[in-house]
Amino acid sequence: MVALKPSKGHLLIAEPSIIGDVSFNRSVVLLADHTDQGSIGFILNKPLNVNLSDLIPQFSNAKTSFKVYNGGPVEQDNLYFIHKIPHLVPNSIEISLGIFWGGDFSSVAKLLEEDKLDKDDIKFFLGYSGWHANQLMEELSSNSWIIVKNEFKEEIISKSCKSIWRNKMMEFGGEYLIWSNAPEDPSHN
Repeated sequence: MVALKPSKGHLLIAEPSIIGDVSFNRSVVLLADHTDQGSIGFILNKPLNVNLSDLIPQFSNAKTSFKVYNGGPVEQDNLYFIHKIPHLVPNSIEISLGIFWGGDFSSVAKLLEEDKLDKDDIKFFLGYSGWHANQLMEELSSNSWIIVKNEFKEEIISKSCKSIWRNKMMEFGGEYLIWSNAPEDPSHN
């Protein structure tokens, strides 16, 4: 397998060896930023049992119900979002490949109140995944992650990420195949 270097827009696929890590077990993380000072990303495949309207009741009348995902273990009391509508959300930061991070939340709120957003446009997270300078590189050296290009581009926002980890294990083949069908909790084996 060709080893990529971490870069904005790449995906981090958790190695099966990090089974005991509650936050990152079987995670797929979109890297939103990667510099010498550190890295930031959002876990794409860990939906919470919470909708946006549960957190912000003013959105309870919206036609579309937005699932909220566990973005990572850092600042889990803060709401973050990625989207593909920078023309509607001022001050968005481009990650790559038509994916943007954050921006003016009052614009997002107005779009939600007017039912002008759907699940294909935006994805919400509580918390984020963060690594200080060199921490991600250390984790890569200890084989905690596999870096892959985001082949889904901006469609990663609307893509059902429930089985993305399993599908990547099958795609990697070899020793990873056994993990694609293993139970998430080995004690259920």
